[in-house]
Amino acid sequence: MKAHYFQHVPFEGLGSIESWLEKNNFTITSTKFFAEPTLPDPEQVDFLIIMGGPMSVNDQEEYPWLHDELNFIREFIQRDKPVLGVCLGAQLIASAMGSKIYPNKEKEIGWFPIQGSQQQTEGTFSFPASATVFHWHGETFDLPEGATHLAQSEACKNQAFQKGNAIGLQCHLETTPESARNIISHCRNELVPAQYIQDEQTILSADAEVYASLNQLMAKVLDFLSKQINS
Repeated sequence: MKAHYFQHVPFEGLGSIESWLEKNNFTITSTKFFAEPTLPDPEQVDFLIIMGGPMSVNDQEEYPWLHDELNFIREFIQRDKPVLGVCLGAQLIASAMGSKIYPNKEKEIGWFPIQGSQQQTEGTFSFPASATVFHWHGETFDLPEGATHLAQSEACKNQAFQKGNAIGLQCHLETTPESARNIISHCRNELVPAQYIQDEQTILSADAEVYASLNQLMAKVLDFLSKQINS
């Protein structure tokens, strides 16, 4: 099986997703838009993973490859193959499905709980009633038409959704201690005092148990989506 991931900046990689893919014997390929925005043959990809980045879906003039990426995502979704989007990746999926992307009322950066939706239906991923997860975003999106709402937080209503075999996660379940340090080192200027923005010390004080729980939830999402391959 082949998994292909889209990476938008050098400091936001797969995190814990990489070890899950290796453990499950996936061949891993990538498009790194910051270096060489070459897109794969969608026929040769079983599982598409779209990572985050500081740019907006609406920044297509500054990042012209976003237009091609959106077209690829739209076509891939139509093939009904599993797709996972994280943060910007979730916004790209939502945009490909026709939703608007716009600034959230509050930036959300750090460790804050999400609540699983009680409206989940058969065939959709089930989030726990509450889970503390990692966030780093300033934008949000309208829930795509026909999608199932999966999770929310106090600061952001649409934290996760599913439509068909596509799942979008506004939050970061793949974060590891290394990836948390990486995003802080490149985006430290965003850590300003605000209700839903934690300081650097608080973010980095999360212990191994917090990361283990986070990455276990990521693995459950990946397990769920991978079962849809060739189903």
